[in-house]
Amino acid sequence: MSTVNTWTSTQHFWLIILGFFVAFLPRYIPLMLFTKREIPEWFNEWMKFVPVSLFTALVVKDVFIDSKSYQLIFTQVPEMLAAVIVIIIAYRTRSMAISVITGLIGVFLLSMVI
Repeated sequence: MSTVNTWTSTQHFWLIILGFFVAFLPRYIPLMLFTKREIPEWFNEWMKFVPVSLFTALVVKDVFIDSKSYQLIFTQVPEMLAAVIVIIIAYRTRSMAISVITGLIGVFLLSMVI
């Protein structure tokens, strides 16, 4: 962090420009490729699972894996209970927004009680 603080304004400018291209190109190139081509049905079916997979990977890592030792842990009881509640809500509603909000409220309330 201290290395970034010693940078000049020009270096910060180029970092922002580079960040723009790094964030923009992975979105623009597929858009450019698939605007004139028909997207295969198997690709559309596969893409439906990407948000759920990413969400699951983030949640499982934070709930069941210790960030320092990278070992499997089962000590975060409020987060585990909130995850169970979120699984039930997500299954019934099929809504990512409602699931995330329920999970946040569940972790907050269960952390206060447990």
